[in-house]
Amino acid sequence: MARVVVIGAGLGGLPAAYELRHALPREHQITLISNQLKFTFVPSLPWVGLGLKSLSHIQLDLNKTVPQHGIEFIHAAVTAIDPKLRQLTINDPGANGAVTRVLDYDYAVIATGPELALDAIPGLGPEGGYTQSVCNPHHAVLAGKAWEEFLADPGPIVVGAAPGASCFGPAYEFAFLLHHVLQQKGLRSRSATSKRSQVPITFITSEPYAGHLGISGMNNSRWLMRKFMADREIELMENTAISHFEPDAVHLADGRVIPSKYTMVLPPFRGPRFLREAPGLTDAKGFIPVLPTYRHPDFESIYAVGVITQLKAVEQTPIPTGAPKVGLMSEEMALAVAHNIALELGVTSGNHYQPTLQAICFADFGNTGALFLADPLLPDQSGNRRRALTYHGIWVSWIKAIFETYFMTKMRLGWTIPWFERWGFRAIGLPLVEPVTPRAERIQVKV
Repeated sequence: MARVVVIGAGLGGLPAAYELRHALPREHQITLISNQLKFTFVPSLPWVGLGLKSLSHIQLDLNKTVPQHGIEFIHAAVTAIDPKLRQLTINDPGANGAVTRVLDYDYAVIATGPELALDAIPGLGPEGGYTQSVCNPHHAVLAGKAWEEFLADPGPIVVGAAPGASCFGPAYEFAFLLHHVLQQKGLRSRSATSKRSQVPITFITSEPYAGHLGISGMNNSRWLMRKFMADREIELMENTAISHFEPDAVHLADGRVIPSKYTMVLPPFRGPRFLREAPGLTDAKGFIPVLPTYRHPDFESIYAVGVITQLKAVEQTPIPTGAPKVGLMSEEMALAVAHNIALELGVTSGNHYQPTLQAICFADFGNTGALFLADPLLPDQSGNRRRALTYHGIWVSWIKAIFETYFMTKMRLGWTIPWFERWGFRAIGLPLVEPVTPRAERIQVKV
């Protein structure tokens, strides 16, 4: 019997645990470890931050849901990992205080998601700083409370992404949703030519241009984002670095100061401390290098899924930006990793699999929305992709709301990507995984 431990129960970890349970006979134990008691559908957090949806609507109780599907659930924080000994040190919270214990494993799938690097810029973050974020449930709730206080005494707003950020979509979504809400409350003009808006909005991004999204070459996204900004009277500041924050202002690296009574800026990401402290496990930022199979190049027992994986962008930008890892990519990684572990355990035969890293992102902008499809996520060395499509319309907002319900249903039922969803992706030319050639199995991923 093998014990496969999945660390993290987010958009990558919970699907990975489910797919492992489907791939492996019951004689093999699947253990899911999370320092959170609830699964959260993170793409909906911008709605929570603006009071458009309750947090409970997008959460599941892991302690009740996970064991129903033949998976052991441990609510604990992992404080150390030893890939050589194949051991985890975990801190179990309990009624009589936390208990530290060591857990042995045969395989570990690391799907922790990121740690927010709030110390990257002075004043960044809602706790000990002056900015909001919608990167985790706690911060989204704090953003919602700050938003209610702001509405009682409105003023200028800044939304954006800090240098080193890698997930830009939520910033655009938040800015346009915010405009839509303020417009409904009579605090923003409905006319593109009017200058009577009581609440000026500035969008500051470290991207070389709006719509770059950390991946470049997304068809008409540059034109579309600029048009949306202009139509909504949002001042756009591209290729701009923020130096620090104060309670009522955002300071830029070039010395300019932008007044702000409500600031939502996405921070850079890094790997959790326990991963960074494990010798040879991660890069300098705490992200895990992987082979095409999504196994660690040096530790055969370690696989990785989701945001914690290392993806090296092919393009250098004037201000550092990272490459995003969207939810579909995490599911693709989960499919590949579960198959590859089953192959290693002799449960199945054939080739190893690798995720195709095709990305689809839905964003709700209030009275419209945008869909981005990158196939694959990052272009090749010549800057080409098979497909790079951007669509917009109110139907995208509807699809995002429907998809949220569908995804939450999948997580309740213990599904990752059921057969009909896989068939649908194949029908539109988007296979989620593909065989790895023997020659490529030892080549580190540098997409």
